[in-house]
Amino acid sequence: MGNFFITIDQGTTSSRAILYDNRINKVDISQVELTQYYPKEGLVEHDLEEIWNSVVFCVRELIEKHSLKPEEIVSIGITNQRETVALWDKKTQKPLAKAIVWQDRRTAEFCKKLKEDGLEEVIKEKTGLLLDPYFSASKMKWLKDNLNLKNKSDYLFGTIDTFLIYKLSGGKNFFTDASNASRTSLFNIQNCKYDEDLLKIFDLEDIQLPEIKENADYFGETELFGGTIKICGVAGDQQAALIGQTCFESGSVKSTYGTGCFLMLNTGKNLVTSKNKLLTTIAYKLDGDITYALEGSIFVAGSSIQYLRDKLNFFNSAEESEKFALEADPSSQVFVVPAFTGLGAPHWKPEAKGAIFGLTLNSGINEISLATLESVAFQTKELLNAMQADGAKVNSIKIDGGMSNNAFFSQLLANTLKTEIYKPKDIETTALGATYLAAIGSGFAKQDDLKDFWNMDKKFLPENNLDQKFAAWQKYLKKLIQ
Repeated sequence: MGNFFITIDQGTTSSRAILYDNRINKVDISQVELTQYYPKEGLVEHDLEEIWNSVVFCVRELIEKHSLKPEEIVSIGITNQRETVALWDKKTQKPLAKAIVWQDRRTAEFCKKLKEDGLEEVIKEKTGLLLDPYFSASKMKWLKDNLNLKNKSDYLFGTIDTFLIYKLSGGKNFFTDASNASRTSLFNIQNCKYDEDLLKIFDLEDIQLPEIKENADYFGETELFGGTIKICGVAGDQQAALIGQTCFESGSVKSTYGTGCFLMLNTGKNLVTSKNKLLTTIAYKLDGDITYALEGSIFVAGSSIQYLRDKLNFFNSAEESEKFALEADPSSQVFVVPAFTGLGAPHWKPEAKGAIFGLTLNSGINEISLATLESVAFQTKELLNAMQADGAKVNSIKIDGGMSNNAFFSQLLANTLKTEIYKPKDIETTALGATYLAAIGSGFAKQDDLKDFWNMDKKFLPENNLDQKFAAWQKYLKKLIQ
């Protein structure tokens, strides 16, 4: 048996490969940032060739840097940005269009029409999802309609996991996993199958879709790196983070702060239907058993800090936002609603735009930085309120993602949510979860072996009450979306 795992973490802003030893300790990481394409307002795209080349580069760099032989690698794990849609030629494996990213809003009118036709309830009942451009099916339909594709047997649709598996296996394996499939709006989460009614609603009855496998399973093998390496674990990024935080017990909660923010509650074998516009989704499928989750999705979290850095030139690195926020006037009444790509849960307003409220002549970079960090905490509070209204009892939350390195933000979160916040030593829980799955799928480890792997770095307890500020932010939000 080999001594290492390599996990591919293909995200919205970068592709990464992470090397782990046989105790699943992180050894090294390789990362390449991705180009973001915004061809028109509301449209977000990625170049699939760039994604593929970046993934190959990162994996190859780790293998060469550490002089690894293929037989030393137990398995490859994959985790990926969810809902993003890829389309490629079946024979040549070449992309036929840029990927339509999960943030893209081009299908808003189509989704609106389906709502007007009274189809949202049947979609929600079968998929656990609301009718929104966020999910994959409407993106697939847009590509099918706008690319004038002739011979349906010549091309393949898939989410990013499927595209990578297909390319890594040299076109032999056309697979996805249950967690990614559950985000397409084509998948019935009760019987774990594609649904004929849903395919008909989205006019996708004639396309080829990947075979759905469990999260820890045999997804094929790759021979691109000097020998044969198995692929044995795959999950969408947020489900992978839930696993990486070892949230295996019903009632456990994690919140990831990357490009967006995703609060996820493990509900065990109970398929909980939200009455407060949260999503019901498959957390993972292992050994034939489905575990469900409730999820609240915020489209803009870390990307709001990137916006301050890249578009407004407030600072040179995202880490500096903490310093600016600490120097802000604490009594500032500046409020940010970061609806740059619409609003997700619990509002689901794809047409919403970002806004800054309450500017005075005393408002500067510090105050806007503070308000931006607060906006992410306030959006999280809306998700937590919705989750609690659906019956959840949440006493603590495990956080991860790049923003969790910001101690000011983590304390702000504890204050806003009035909840204990736990930050793990390894905040790369998305990649960690995919590695756990690769370990299980390859027979290297069992699920029970992983419970002791989680280690806490810091705990943040509620200190100050931010109810008044949250209420003021909500008033501005309501003005914006009315």
